[in-house]
Amino acid sequence: MSLLYLIVGIPAISAAVLLLGGRLTDRWGHLLGALAPLASFVAGLVAFAQLAGGDDEALTQRLFTWIDVAGFHVDIGLLFDPLSAVFVLLITGVGSLIHIYSIGYMEHDERRRRFFGYLNLFVAAMLTLVLADDYLALFLGWEGVGLASYLLIGFWQYKVSAAVAAKKAFVVNRVGDLGMALAIMLMFATFGSTSFEGVAGGMGQASAATATALGLLLLLAACGKSAQVPLQSWLLDAMEGPTPVSALIHAATMVTAGVYLVTRSNFIYDQTETAQTAVVVVGLVTLLWGAVIGCAKDDIKKVLAGSTMSQIGYMMLAAGIGPAGYAFAIFHLLTHGFFKANLFLGAGSVMHGMNDEVDMRRYGALRSVMPVTFVTFALGYLAIIGFPGLAGFWSKDKIIEAAFGENVLIGVGAVAGAGITAFYMTRLMLMTFISQRRWAKEAHPHESPLVMTVPLIVLGALSVVGGALLLNGWIVDWLEPVVGREEHQDLPISATLITVSVLVVVLAGVAAAVVMYGRDKVATRAPSRVSPFTKAARADLYGDAFNEAALMRPGQYLTRSLVYADNRGVDGAVNGLAAVVGGTSGRVRRWQSGFVRSYALSMLGGSALLLLAVVAVKLA
Repeated sequence: MSLLYLIVGIPAISAAVLLLGGRLTDRWGHLLGALAPLASFVAGLVAFAQLAGGDDEALTQRLFTWIDVAGFHVDIGLLFDPLSAVFVLLITGVGSLIHIYSIGYMEHDERRRRFFGYLNLFVAAMLTLVLADDYLALFLGWEGVGLASYLLIGFWQYKVSAAVAAKKAFVVNRVGDLGMALAIMLMFATFGSTSFEGVAGGMGQASAATATALGLLLLLAACGKSAQVPLQSWLLDAMEGPTPVSALIHAATMVTAGVYLVTRSNFIYDQTETAQTAVVVVGLVTLLWGAVIGCAKDDIKKVLAGSTMSQIGYMMLAAGIGPAGYAFAIFHLLTHGFFKANLFLGAGSVMHGMNDEVDMRRYGALRSVMPVTFVTFALGYLAIIGFPGLAGFWSKDKIIEAAFGENVLIGVGAVAGAGITAFYMTRLMLMTFISQRRWAKEAHPHESPLVMTVPLIVLGALSVVGGALLLNGWIVDWLEPVVGREEHQDLPISATLITVSVLVVVLAGVAAAVVMYGRDKVATRAPSRVSPFTKAARADLYGDAFNEAALMRPGQYLTRSLVYADNRGVDGAVNGLAAVVGGTSGRVRRWQSGFVRSYALSMLGGSALLLLAVVAVKLA
């Protein structure tokens, strides 16, 4: 009997207990919340072993019929294939470490039980998303993830900035969700089905226009969830949530949902070169966009947020390349989940020891007082910049090779992104751990407790050995039943030369950061005058300003105009007619006095007038 339902069911039930149990669960709720994803991880490992050791390409389980009306049939079913398997292990494995870390990080928060309930709700929704065998069921998990993200980003809603950030994330994601909803409607109208199997089976007979429309609509949805240009503006503000939220949602899982969607829909994108090109362009623009923003931020979490945006751009770029890039997009997704969760939790450890200070200009020399955090963070740093042998070196270089195989300009852009990544991450390391001490007098930095440092150690180790997934081409062979066989590309230059070039550019980025932010070169406050380029980067390349000018203000004017037209036009006509009727009736009512003598006098007068009229007619 298949037990796939336990993977989703355990965190879902735990979330229900924590959120509905009230204060009865306050004393032990955090422990239940941490055990739930760990139990799902064990169930995922059992399913993974069953899939790897069997002859089937996928494990399936039908749970119940959701919709059955007028020829439209949707089952809630679970699909555990090679693609969903790696996501399940990432979500539950890294998620379990983040939950354990949160026990210490949220120790003094009086609403800790509710926080763990929201975390469990998110995990259950994310697992629903990646295990669904139908686009409509996937959409159910997609919206659940959006809800949980809203709740977690705004968890400290007493802070205006957190409440605004949660609302912003919710609104921007609804724009992307519109693309998903329209794509699902088009699937049903075209194929009569929204299941993966039904859509994949019908793509061979679908027109090029239909394939392109589906690809672009799904890309819009992916841009919303994965914070890709032009729907990237919510991610930096989302750092207002507790740091474990940043690690779980905005580093390892939720922001990768768009990459999952594009890769899962490979049978659509393989039929439309236009949509594939759009995915590549979005990925390339975003990887450079996020990297540039990361160079100018002084908030440690916002540097990592810009980095996340950039790294997801690499994954989208690879997914857009097609069969030559699908597997490497997922490979980098996995390694990124390891080292970016490590970096975010490391940033949380720094904040924990620095009274929640996030400004790197007030750090410095923390390596001596926070040795475990420093070493584990350094491993994540080396992994993300692509230090030879660590996880990021293997996964990012494969994407850069695929980019050169697609187009030289795309490859050059990917290499430039690697250099910028090395610059801003080295800047972060220098400002936080290496440069001179710049602590405030009230700060007393100290190492975090074991419940926080043990997850850091595990994630640091995974940041080192994560590249082993590529040994003997394992990750490529594992994903082949879902994404197809990797296509061989003719590279304009040798792969070795590409690797050497990337390392040179990375070293140049590191050297530039050392020159600019060396041991005694970190200012304690932002300079009063900066270059236009720095000013633009600090303003998130004016993404918010553009949205305000192009979308928000016109929307406000349109709304105000419609309200004015409604008040003066529709309501004016209705109220005017009512006033005429009311005024007329008020005047007519005066004729009905209720006195018999008045009615008799009226009758007499009327009779006299009638008699006079008759006489006048006779005389005429």
